[in-house]
Amino acid sequence: MIQLDRHDETKVEGARAILRRLSSVLVAYSGGVDSSLLLRLALDELGEHAVAVLASSPAYPESEQEEARVLARQMGARLVEVSTGEVELEEYRRNNSDRCFHCKEELFETLEPIRRDLGLLHIAYGATADDAGDHRPGHGSAVRRGVRFPLLEAGMGKADIRAAARRLGLPNWNKASFACLSSRIPHGTEVTVEALRQIEAAEAAVKALGYRQVRVRHHGDVARIEVEPDEIGHLLEHRQQVVDALRKAGYKFVSLDLEGYTSGSLNRTWKPVPK
Repeated sequence: MIQLDRHDETKVEGARAILRRLSSVLVAYSGGVDSSLLLRLALDELGEHAVAVLASSPAYPESEQEEARVLARQMGARLVEVSTGEVELEEYRRNNSDRCFHCKEELFETLEPIRRDLGLLHIAYGATADDAGDHRPGHGSAVRRGVRFPLLEAGMGKADIRAAARRLGLPNWNKASFACLSSRIPHGTEVTVEALRQIEAAEAAVKALGYRQVRVRHHGDVARIEVEPDEIGHLLEHRQQVVDALRKAGYKFVSLDLEGYTSGSLNRTWKPVPK
């Protein structure tokens, strides 16, 4: 059972104090554990002066969007929905290692006028203390634009956040981690709406077979499946079902990554964009 020790409680109280000092916030909300906890704390501390904004685009499955809507309603949050056009940007589509920077630029550029129209003082984003250890070009966009990170600023990592979310009764406290569908496409391979829809269909098909954490890495005609290491044997027992489902999604060849699910595994291939 996950429990918060005194140190963890101090971090949560730190995040609450940061939110109180901000006075009013637009929460960039996705329905993941991080942004859900941020929204919960913001609602607790700021009430109607905290508003959630959910952005949709072809890079996010509709199933994830609907889960986010349901949870926001359960929390009693005011939810504003917007569409973002990152997939229309050439800098994003060409999928260099700075793709996430252009994604977040589009997101925060979309959120800023909404923040002003709602009369809110700040945009708050669910970055965590663990995010500093990976390739996160999108974080640079947020910093550049003055976005605030109450969880990160309070020193909260993923384990802290899940523990706090569980204690506060958030139903998604143990939700599998999720990143946009473009993260399944190797850097240098163009991001297209067609490829994103193919990945969405493939991952939905594998999840429907009972797998909680799934990535389908898109290598042209080849789908490379990642599941948790202890589920690899079970997936092999259902090999033909998986192959049939992914061929139906449009892949000609289906492979299984024997290393298992690894967050950001395609970051191993990234190269800095020339200045």
